[in-house]
Parts: sequence; structure tokens; C-alpha cells
Amino acid sequence: MMTNVLGVSHLLKLAERWGARFLLTSTSEIYGDPEVHPQPETYRGNVNPIGPRACYDEGKRAAETLSFDFERCGRGEVRVARIFNTYGPRLSAADGRVVSNLISQALSGRDITIFGDGTQTRSFCYVDDLVAGLVALMEHEGPQPGPINLGNPTELSVSRLAADIVAMTGSRSAITHHPLPTDDPRRRRPDITKAREVLGWRPLIPLETGLARTIAWFADADAPLSQGSAPMPELALADV
Repeated sequence: MMTNVLGVSHLLKLAERWGARFLLTSTSEIYGDPEVHPQPETYRGNVNPIGPRACYDEGKRAAETLSFDFERCGRGEVRVARIFNTYGPRLSAADGRVVSNLISQALSGRDITIFGDGTQTRSFCYVDDLVAGLVALMEHEGPQPGPINLGNPTELSVSRLAADIVAMTGSRSAITHHPLPTDDPRRRRPDITKAREVLGWRPLIPLETGLARTIAWFADADAPLSQGSAPMPELALADV
């Protein structure tokens, strides 16, 4: 929580000192376990403020508040991106994200870990597409556009993702189910209408292509597969 509050406060002041445009990489987690689907930027979210993942959700929400207040006070110019699940080469096998967990487990022959029954959905954006969106947002001129969702609107279940990864890796790993973490969102899909209209941006890399590239990187990288760390629940799925 304090990383987001104090960290963003310090960086906003630094941006003011140098006259720099400030980019906040916020998150789809600010929508919590959404009651509106897909999630537009106008949706205010459904976050449990005292839950075990609230420090992340509320920390990012507070960071957005600080950023927009900063601009309203005339102290600088800000851009805010709400990032949905992102994946690609160079993910760490130990970071707890669902894509890195599943790929590293499948390639190493360990059991595939799925939290809950696997029917929960996510939308996965390839890292190259996300970076293009961030660049477009930072280069956007004109009036303050407000927060903008950046993510891939193609939605699929975690079980389907696991099955696709097992098939693409040729793995014989068994699929195991574990309790769903508290307040874990059941559905997650960005409404990217605003990104299309304001930035002229949309994701271009299909999931199958992106997964193939990511699997190839994991297969070539000895370090991620040799860590052998226990899988972690998904807590910060949206961050780069």
C-alpha cells in the first residue's frame, strides 16, 4: 500500500521538478471482483477494502487519485493506464502469475496448479502489444484522457488456458486444483473502446502466437525452470 502511495507521491514530485509527463501503470485490479462485464473505465469497481489482496487494489486506486489530483492542481501532466493480464518472454517462473506458473510447471513435468475450479476467466495481452499501448498513451496530446484500459479483450477460462499450454508443450503433467484465493476475481475482460478511439490502439498478437513465443523462451531459459519454487496464488495478475 505504501509503495503505491509514497512511491507515486515521490515520483510525481520528481516529474514536477523536471517538467516531465508522468505515466502511472495502474491495474485492472482496481475493478476488484467486478459486477460489470466487460469492465469500462467508468466502472468504479467492487473491491473489498479489508481483504488480503486489498493492499494492492486500494494502493493502485490511491495512486490514481494522487495522480489526477496532481494534474488538477496544475502541477504536471499525467497519463494513467489500467493494465490487464500481460504475458510474454522474460516472465519469472516464480512470480505467481498464471501464465508463468502453468508454462514452467508443464515444461518441468510438475503438477499443473489451478486455483479454484478453473472456470474463472482472464484476458491475456502479449507484452509487445502492451508496450505499444503505453507508448501511444504517453505520446497522446490534448485534453486529459483519464484512465485507459490496456489489455486484450479475448476472454478465456483458466482451465482452457491450462489445457492449451499442456497441448502446446506436449506435457504429461497432471492438473491439480487448490482453493481459490480470497477475493479472487471470477471474471476479467477489458472494454478497450476508449483505447481504440483515443489512442487508435488495439492488440495484434493472437494468444496462440504469444504463448508459442513465451513457451519457446521458457524452454530455452534454464534459470526459470531450475528454480523449482512452489507455485504462488495469483495476486498481481495485471502488472507487466
